[in-house]
Amino acid sequence: MSGGVSHVDSFDPKPLLRELNGQPMPMKVERTQFDQVGNIMGSFWDHKKYGESGIEMTNLFPNIAELADDMAVVRSLTAKFSEHAQGNFFMHSGFPFLGYPSVGAWVNYGLGTENENLPGYVVLQSENSGSPHGGVSIFGNAFLPATTGGSIFNVSGAKAVPNIEPSLLKHEQRKALDIIKSLDYGFAERTAAKDAVMSSVKNAETAYLMQEAVPELTDISEESDATLEQYGVNDPVWYKSEYARQCLMARRLVERGVRFIELSCCPFEHGVQKANPWDQHNKIEIGHAAMASQVDKPIAALVQDLKQRGLLDETLVVFSGEFGRNPFAQGIGRDHNPQGFSAWLAGGGVKGGTVYGATDEFGYYAVDQVSNIYELWATVLHLLGIDHEQLTFQHGGRNLRLTDVHGNVWHDIIV
Repeated sequence: MSGGVSHVDSFDPKPLLRELNGQPMPMKVERTQFDQVGNIMGSFWDHKKYGESGIEMTNLFPNIAELADDMAVVRSLTAKFSEHAQGNFFMHSGFPFLGYPSVGAWVNYGLGTENENLPGYVVLQSENSGSPHGGVSIFGNAFLPATTGGSIFNVSGAKAVPNIEPSLLKHEQRKALDIIKSLDYGFAERTAAKDAVMSSVKNAETAYLMQEAVPELTDISEESDATLEQYGVNDPVWYKSEYARQCLMARRLVERGVRFIELSCCPFEHGVQKANPWDQHNKIEIGHAAMASQVDKPIAALVQDLKQRGLLDETLVVFSGEFGRNPFAQGIGRDHNPQGFSAWLAGGGVKGGTVYGATDEFGYYAVDQVSNIYELWATVLHLLGIDHEQLTFQHGGRNLRLTDVHGNVWHDIIV
């Protein structure tokens, strides 16, 4: 959810904000990204308790909120950075700059693939969506093998991957690949970068197999009308239908054994940045409502569809932005808040109907079970069967890992 979803308007409602609407903040206010600090601003959305668990959420995401008993809501996340590019690098890699592998690459490296015909790490985008600030490098493999990096699929049209249609007959292509492989093997034996060369060979083989696998993946003609309606694939509003197609494609990738899948939001109108469409420093009531209407129904459908197909227990769904938003106004919007924000997880061994951590009564600072990105990914890796302290790669004379030298598993949200 690139741009920063407002937690106080969604998964961490604070009634006090409405009571004190328009009054100055009664505590120290940290410098913000634009340092235009206004008074307290109440939420534009009502809140109530959802599910048998009674988790309090607003009605910004009405369909997702109905999944309360499947969700573990984490309300005490913090980030070290309040700028989008640094925040996105930090969220994806545990470091605020280039040169470190994405979490998807780490998962791909740690678990390997279940489908030789597709990449193990796929980033879904649409014609009108884009990569978060930080660019495609936030999906990269850095010093991990090249086979682990993210592959971008544009699922708006029939061709998710450019140039996927072969220009040679299959037997001609196979012969050419075998010749190139033989030459590469010989070169690999004469160079210190043997692993890099072998990864290149492996990627070429995967690309060859993708020529048949990708068109089959993206052909949704066999999906039922009920399924298409459930996700909203045929919604007349373009940004809703495009994100719905991503969610449906995510389920199809899960069925085909792809290890790690990331979805990309679309802007809700022209002029809204593709890189961070949740970034409403002004007119948050309009912007957040439009963005929520884009993702709410398809994400809820994805979780429900996985559950109905018996796949949710072995599929972990993670919903998060790179930071939250402040409880006080910037115009009629909110500035970035890395001091406390929310995420949620579902499936994959997560204990549904639970809340972990808390922010203060204004939703400004995380104050209970204060958490960070390292703990999020330590928990994700744990749920995937990996000890985050043992998943390492030697680079620059040091055993590096996704969680650096930090991270504790959130055992309270695990079944």
